[in-house]
Amino acid sequence: MFRYFESLVDPYTEYEETDHPPQRLSPFLRDFARPFHKVFALTALTSILIAAIEIWLFSYLGTLVDRLATASRETFWADNWIELSLVALFLLTLRPLVQAVQVALLNNAVLPNFGTIVRWRSHRQVLRQSVGWFENDFAGRIANRVTQTPGAAAEAIYQVFDAITFALAYLVGAAILLSSADPRLLLPMLFWLVPYLFLLRWVIRRIAPASKSASDARSAVTGRIVDSYTNIHAVKMFAHHDREVAYAKEAIETVRTTFQKEMRLYSIMDIALIILNGVLVLGVVGWAIWLWSADAATVGIVATAAAMTLRLNGMSGWIMWAVSNFYQNLGIVSEGMETIAQPITLVDETKAQTLDVGMGQIDICDLSHHYGREAGGLDKINLTIEPGQKVGLVGTSGAGKSTLIKLILRFYDAESGQIKVDGQDVAGVTQDSLRSAIGMVQQDSALLHRSVRDNIIYGNPNASEDQMIAAAKQAEAHDFILDLEDNEGRKGYDAKVGERGVKLSGGQRQRISLARVILKDAPILILDEATSALDSEVEAAIQTTLRGMMDGKTVIAIAHRLSTIAQMDRIIVMEQGRIIEDGTHDSLLAADGQYARFWARQSGGFLGHEARAK
Repeated sequence: MFRYFESLVDPYTEYEETDHPPQRLSPFLRDFARPFHKVFALTALTSILIAAIEIWLFSYLGTLVDRLATASRETFWADNWIELSLVALFLLTLRPLVQAVQVALLNNAVLPNFGTIVRWRSHRQVLRQSVGWFENDFAGRIANRVTQTPGAAAEAIYQVFDAITFALAYLVGAAILLSSADPRLLLPMLFWLVPYLFLLRWVIRRIAPASKSASDARSAVTGRIVDSYTNIHAVKMFAHHDREVAYAKEAIETVRTTFQKEMRLYSIMDIALIILNGVLVLGVVGWAIWLWSADAATVGIVATAAAMTLRLNGMSGWIMWAVSNFYQNLGIVSEGMETIAQPITLVDETKAQTLDVGMGQIDICDLSHHYGREAGGLDKINLTIEPGQKVGLVGTSGAGKSTLIKLILRFYDAESGQIKVDGQDVAGVTQDSLRSAIGMVQQDSALLHRSVRDNIIYGNPNASEDQMIAAAKQAEAHDFILDLEDNEGRKGYDAKVGERGVKLSGGQRQRISLARVILKDAPILILDEATSALDSEVEAAIQTTLRGMMDGKTVIAIAHRLSTIAQMDRIIVMEQGRIIEDGTHDSLLAADGQYARFWARQSGGFLGHEARAK
């Protein structure tokens, strides 16, 4: 039975992705709700039926009391056994069935699937954002919003059908029942309902902003804590335990104060409800008794009014809590939207083609990019890298080397100018096809918190086990991989490497990264300090691997250790976003320019910061 309800909606159903998600709350949630329309309609119907059944029971209770007041004890069962049996049968079968269907719809069809569809689509949407977008925020805060929003959205939907729909149907039914018994019984109920609605409105207007502030504060705490954990080596290295605790405490205290403000609203609400509910009970029950004493109402009417009023007394707090909880969750969703609903700014063109890579020629024309500032980045770069050419890229920190690489990979859209690969503008081809044609080994060789196998196979998910092992051997990684064992007993290629590969040394991470790129076998290769984390002995072995990797490929290699690029076909020297020298190692030394000064001043073949000051 559960499986039937759980399968009523497929949260992974196909949908049309958008680069501009709705910026308002209602359309934002409506997009996720489309696959649930039929389920929502059925859930609403069952909520209304449950409320109607409960109202009918109160009405029948009044009728039964009146009948008991006038019936003969000796003949009561004989006269009414058929009716009472049918009522009993209804209470034991149909009523539980309707409630069971509603429970199954809410708990098994709506809650798990609605949370899943929000979580799944939100994660997909966020992953589509550019590298620059991620660089401008805390990973912890992004993750907190993506994980917190689905639960809040599902809980808000739950409250719509479990409480709000039921409460509205119940109030309408109660009003009809009381007015049918005696219209005057509506007066005390209305006298209670008006201030109750004003209180509800007062709470709603304040709870959503208060909840959003509290959610913002919680996301900030998560961001700061994850930042500390991710950089735990730096925290320990600089002995800044107390500093990090104080940094987190500041955000934690903000959570406490915002939560206190939120809780004050609930306290005011509860106190006001206690007073209002006293007025409700005294008004309706007292009025019913007065009507009975004036012979204007039966004992059954008094019993019905009393039972229904006590039920409303109990329900009023639950309704108030449910509605405020609904708006509280909407506040959390609104906070999540600040991340999830941000437009995708780096997108493929409507008619973007798959990159058709031939020889791997790269043409750069009048390329400028300053990250929206007036200085920094690149300024009018013109460069042609011939197919199969090996180019070294040299320059001090901030010269623009990394920016050039990011633009070639289209991690950013260039502010002006053009980059072409085999005559195709990178802005006019799909991002996936462009990056599939480029293999890159970075200086920061962070790995996924998965097994060694998963990390290497990431370069080519279709590769066989033998191909993966061959790539590891070529990267001088196979032997140390066989000796790995994680804290759960997994060994070799099955061992997990820890977050960002923290369980491995820098050299081990770099060699696994090399194996991954070897397995990818892309026609264009970018090496960003590819051997910086390796000791001299391993580097010597890896240099042979790198030369093999570079055969037949167009290569761009960034290096501060100039000895690693001295044999390149060509060396480009950059300074302040411009190309200032271009030639072979020997020709640049003969020119006695910046490269020659770098070469003369480096220590052990490494381009140090002291060169920048010259």
